[in-house]
Amino acid sequence: MAEYLANAVQNVALNAPILFTASIPCTKGYVYHEDETGIFILRGCTNNCFARYQVTYNGNIAVPDGGDVTPIAVSITVNGEERPTSRAIFTPQEVDEFGNVTSTAIITVPKGCCFSVSVRYVDATVDDPTVTPTPTIEVQNSNLVINRIA
Repeated sequence: MAEYLANAVQNVALNAPILFTASIPCTKGYVYHEDETGIFILRGCTNNCFARYQVTYNGNIAVPDGGDVTPIAVSITVNGEERPTSRAIFTPQEVDEFGNVTSTAIITVPKGCCFSVSVRYVDATVDDPTVTPTPTIEVQNSNLVINRIA
């Protein structure tokens, strides 16, 4: 198991990853991450056909002062592509109102391969073209746990 944290408020642009500043890293080399970045590398180190990981994100998100109040979301991405089933949406009533979101994905990495994983601010209004997403959100108390489950 590995855990990555970022407690301070950070502004995250649309489609950009959340940065993690501290860690309790994986000691077996299955997960690679440098503090102050938002990209994680999951390795397919296994004697079987694949390695399987459960990635769970929990944090607080808000629309910053000066932003338009619209639904906001974060999602786990694998190799740069969003996992739509991991999208966590919060609709604030006003700016600077934080809401807690949780997102989980099971990621299967083939033997000998590596996948990049991140948690990104994504467009929560993709199904409604009349709504323009706010360009940045505030993120606080981020916690990412990566468990090797197979």
